[in-house]
Amino acid sequence: MNLPNKLTVMRVILIPFFVAAFLWDGGDSGGMRILSAAIFIIASLTDMLDGKIARKYNLVTNFGKFMDPLADKLLVCSALICLIELEQIPAWMVIVIISREFIISGFRLVASDNGVVIAASYWGKFKTTFQMIAVILMILDIDALSPLTTAMIWIALILTVVSLVDYIAKNHKILTEGSM
Repeated sequence: MNLPNKLTVMRVILIPFFVAAFLWDGGDSGGMRILSAAIFIIASLTDMLDGKIARKYNLVTNFGKFMDPLADKLLVCSALICLIELEQIPAWMVIVIISREFIISGFRLVASDNGVVIAASYWGKFKTTFQMIAVILMILDIDALSPLTTAMIWIALILTVVSLVDYIAKNHKILTEGSM
């Protein structure tokens, strides 16, 4: 297993530690929120780092193309579900975000059955970046940053929908014709 793939796997391994720290004491422990934000930031940075290393050193693999977006989804969705638990984000927003992830995962499954690997698009990468920024801001829950946090949540939600439309537009032939 190459370094980018190890970083992706590490991101998945960090998720339970992030969740445990974030939900510690019902999310009321400031110190544990800072720890959970640090874990989330480290995990998020591995996303950027693994991709750069993979492209720079020609270490792109099908495992990485599949697992990297999945690791991102697991990390962000875990955080969003925790945020629902702590009543910091409306459930409907999380449902929209997670629904998009299921739809794209379905596309990827059908594509892989046809021997096609669908890599993350630029819209998907922007969506992930804004979701991660929004999550970090919500974890830290700093009153002075509330307007920025709200803006980031809405931008992430809009990019979620835009990236879904982009994937469907570019890959609809996978479902309708069985190949690209």
